[in-house]
Amino acid sequence: MMIGMSQERLGELLGLTFQQVQKYEKGVNRIGAGRLFEIARILGVPIYYFYESVSDQLPGSPGFTENETPPVLEFVSSGEGLQLSLAYMRIKDPKVRKRVLDLVKSLADDAPAKDE
Repeated sequence: MMIGMSQERLGELLGLTFQQVQKYEKGVNRIGAGRLFEIARILGVPIYYFYESVSDQLPGSPGFTENETPPVLEFVSSGEGLQLSLAYMRIKDPKVRKRVLDLVKSLADDAPAKDE
């Protein structure tokens, strides 16, 4: 959605059905390294794009279980998360993008914890 490509179109470019692409996206089916490389090429993103949140996990910390959705994926899949991501990507000035990021971080730091 973020780049305006449907699962159906990505499936066509990969020689797969959109259902298979959907299974990859939802994490139902595992994706091989070669296929992931091909998807990155088609989407025009570097391969490490798919691993951005991995560096945030501490070594030895437990990963996500098969049935658990990573919080970042859950956020980007939500309506608000998608709108925020798309709006942020439309900001062309790097200084403005940095200020927006700093603002969001400061608001998050000031937000009360869930259990408060």
